[in-house]
Amino acid sequence: MKIESIATIKKELKHLSKDELLELCLRLGKFKKENKAMLTYLLFLSENENSYIESVKSTLDELFEEMNTNSYFFMKKTIRKILRQIRVYSKYSSEKSTEVELLLYFCDRLSTLKPSIFYNTTLTNLYERQIESIRKKVSVLHEDLQFDYNEKLDELDEKYEE
Repeated sequence: MKIESIATIKKELKHLSKDELLELCLRLGKFKKENKAMLTYLLFLSENENSYIESVKSTLDELFEEMNTNSYFFMKKTIRKILRQIRVYSKYSSEKSTEVELLLYFCDRLSTLKPSIFYNTTLTNLYERQIESIRKKVSVLHEDLQFDYNEKLDELDEKYEE
């Protein structure tokens, strides 16, 4: 099956009635969990980005609380899972600052984990890569946001150096 371009799909959707569009959206929601999550974001959360970020943070908190901290192996698995979730949640939002905000929160939570991730090379490298990623993403944002996020990054750097 050849997958059509977005432009072609858009043209085709214009010819459908309201009921047909509703039926297509509901089928998309039933087909895959990510589609359902995307529809939820678009319908209920996209108007208030701050509440969306807070709801994602509470979800991340739950994942951090469930983390098995008995060994670094299990911690790595859970941390990677959380990072994948952040990537997925960030895709839903059209605002670039959402991903930065979520990654900053992720790094802040990582830096306070017990046992410390900084005793493990793999986790320390993962943390440093995320900080670098945040720096790149911040550089394309508005100057005011850059200033705020750079302050948060400086705070994280101070925690890392301790």
